[in-house]
Amino acid sequence: MAKDTTKDMTKGPIFSTIVLFTIPLVLGNLLQLTYNAIDSIIVGRFVGKGALAAVGTSNPLMTLVLLFTNGICLGAGVLVSYHYGAHDYGTLKRQVSTGMIAGCIFSLAVGALIAVLAIPIFHLLQVDASILKECASYLRTIMLGLIFSFIYNYLASMLRAMGDSKSPLYFLGLSAGLNIAGDLFFVVVLHMGIFGAALSTVLCEALSAALCWIYTYRRIPIMRLGRGWLVFDGTLLHKTLSYGIVSALQQSTVQIGKIGIQALVNSLGVAQTAAFNATTRFDDFACIPEQNIGHAMTSVMAQNVGAHEMKRVGKAYRYGMYLEIAYGVIIGILMYVFAAPIVSLFSTDEDVVREGVAFVRIAAFFYTLPGITNGIQGYFRGVGDLKITLWSSIINFAVRAAACAGILFGLHKGFAYVPLSYVAGWIAMIAFEVPYLVVYRRHHVSKF
Repeated sequence: MAKDTTKDMTKGPIFSTIVLFTIPLVLGNLLQLTYNAIDSIIVGRFVGKGALAAVGTSNPLMTLVLLFTNGICLGAGVLVSYHYGAHDYGTLKRQVSTGMIAGCIFSLAVGALIAVLAIPIFHLLQVDASILKECASYLRTIMLGLIFSFIYNYLASMLRAMGDSKSPLYFLGLSAGLNIAGDLFFVVVLHMGIFGAALSTVLCEALSAALCWIYTYRRIPIMRLGRGWLVFDGTLLHKTLSYGIVSALQQSTVQIGKIGIQALVNSLGVAQTAAFNATTRFDDFACIPEQNIGHAMTSVMAQNVGAHEMKRVGKAYRYGMYLEIAYGVIIGILMYVFAAPIVSLFSTDEDVVREGVAFVRIAAFFYTLPGITNGIQGYFRGVGDLKITLWSSIINFAVRAAACAGILFGLHKGFAYVPLSYVAGWIAMIAFEVPYLVVYRRHHVSKF
């Protein structure tokens, strides 16, 4: 068998550990987002503006479901980090198998349910009738392949929990490349429209899941469970759910806020809907490294909590926050300067470009705020208090949605001012989190 690629993060320099752990996470997510952006570009340029709006309208709901399943993976990963840091490998193995069984059942059930209810869901979101069938076709295809996405993300979360953030990147890179080729083949060559784009995505997710499974067997001795994959521990399931569901709800609430804003923007017209879909793609690009720094902080801190190395937990938090703030300043400058070429990648329609550029340039001033919130949430996940992350995300969602409605329909401001609702949500989130953070930072040593 090949060399084990897991890493004990309870030893060695903390800053470089966080940076080296974060880089593969960022690259992996950028690959995924690059594919998503290219998917939209291919559909927008080769099928049309209506198809671009249809894909973009489906994406927030798809992302909500994926974030919920990924939240379960993240919650289970925190527990695996604790067991790995404490060298409790017997419990770790039972934790892995229990989470896998529960997650597969959940993915199959939710994927089938949403596929059946696709049309009523889009009616609730006020989707224009002209793109309703295309939205439903795209969403149904993606949801029927949800289990493949779960298996890949679950195994990737287990690897990251044990200090290996590089390996999942390799599979994702291969999958993204094939996905782009598949889009071109199904959409451009076979003229299958957005259904072809969805089919390509599902096939490549299945490939990623298969490759990741093979890799964990060959390279990660702890993950060679054999019949142990059939072990289902009810006690561990309860603890996994207590972490996983809270994490999943936290991951999902921000996306629920995006869906609410999507519904508000949809009422403005197809041009604004297309512009919103284009700009949120690159907003995701801008924010994903901040999220990944937070996830790296979580993994490093969780292993050290398991090993009772609390001084290293504090250092991991400080270094992570330095990275979050520095990145927020840099990406804000870049987004402002390159707003026009960014939006033009998605559409040549003058109305879409004009609306999108105004949106991006306002948003560019505020990227340090989500960096701060992601760093604080990384801390709370790492020390095991996911309820704080959940409630702060709910506050963010509620304030953001209310502010957006007020901006669009109370103050009668245009689409370009929607980013100010994001700012209101982030500020409310920080105001809620900081008092708890101060208390935890003072007393976390006695807590553990």
